[in-house]
Amino acid sequence: MTIADPRTLLIDMLDAAIASAQPERCVPRHLPPPPKGRTIVIGAGKASAAMARAVEENWDGPLTGLVVTQYGYRVPCGKIEIVEASHPVPDAAGEATARRILELVSAAGADDLVLCLISGGGSALMPLPADGLTLADKQAVNRALLRSGANIGEMNCVRKHLSAIKGGRLAAAADPARVVTLLISDVPGDSPSVIASGPTVPDPTTFADALAIFGKYGIEEPAAALAHLRAAPEETPKPGDPRLAGAETVLVATPQMALEAAAAVARAAGVTPVILGDAIEGEAREVAKVLGGIARQVVRHGQPAPAPVALLSGGETTVTVRGKGRGGRNAEFLLALAVDLDGHARIHAMAADTDGVDGTEDNAGALLSPDTLARAVASGMDAKARLAENDGYGFFAALGDLVVTGPTLTNVNDFRAILVQEKG
Repeated sequence: MTIADPRTLLIDMLDAAIASAQPERCVPRHLPPPPKGRTIVIGAGKASAAMARAVEENWDGPLTGLVVTQYGYRVPCGKIEIVEASHPVPDAAGEATARRILELVSAAGADDLVLCLISGGGSALMPLPADGLTLADKQAVNRALLRSGANIGEMNCVRKHLSAIKGGRLAAAADPARVVTLLISDVPGDSPSVIASGPTVPDPTTFADALAIFGKYGIEEPAAALAHLRAAPEETPKPGDPRLAGAETVLVATPQMALEAAAAVARAAGVTPVILGDAIEGEAREVAKVLGGIARQVVRHGQPAPAPVALLSGGETTVTVRGKGRGGRNAEFLLALAVDLDGHARIHAMAADTDGVDGTEDNAGALLSPDTLARAVASGMDAKARLAENDGYGFFAALGDLVVTGPTLTNVNDFRAILVQEKG
């Protein structure tokens, strides 16, 4: 079978992945029973406003709350206040809201329920510097980590130990109230302690771990952050901390669920889906070489399945920024894949972030076709030179191959699909 319209099928699979993680679909069935006392809804992340609306529309009883989401991700709510702030580098709006959230939960009593709505992006959107640090310190650390090539687990380990609210500190402040956290995962492995830096779950990492990450990536500024890690004041709440004993966490949407939804679309189109993994990490250009090799294995040997095949994967790659181009890890991955495949006639691909934002750009990702390199050459572009400059965005924008979804109101990490056609 020949796939009649590969690009449409790729977009349909992305749409299905995003739809599977919409809060209106995945939140209601996980809501806890109302408490004797008050219900206080708090949250942070790119999906948190949509999650708040899903709570309001399905909650039986009074509630109040405060949620922070990314600029452009606000949805109307009647009882829960929605604030917008900056991502991936935090801003003053996020800091002020984080302080208010901490005050809200600190006033909760034993009969109250704190319902916490957490999704990807929550770390940057809920910044509250530890004593002795400033927002400017947090901003500088975030920028350094984003350029370093550190993975999300490493970044969030550092963030926890520079924060007054992350790494379980929020739940500790809410004690003795009941704390229930609904999570939409955007991290490889779906660990609640990593999603948005785990504000309501015990933290297994330490100040020493965070300091080692600074050393690994040669981060020496700001001096105040480095001094704070070396001083190692009060640790984050660890497993077994009695203040978190009653805290509950529920994963309501994950990257694996999104991949399975995309696989169903491929299957319905007569294409065999192969899910390679939901937690793939590594440098974007190195991951591209590996997945390119798997695509060629399908062409040459019919493995891991004969064409037509959709090779699906999720996770979060990293980019060590060395050039001056406009990037995003999905655009970087796809440009590296284009170079690796060198115009292979039977292979199409897509890479996109399910939140609708690839890095800091206005696109979710991009599309790759067998004629991508030829069109680039005709436009006067050298793909290898653009890759060296980390200019995936500029490359695919010039070809008209960006995928622009706008805010999706959810976030289950990156979505990659490689379509391998049958021999025509």
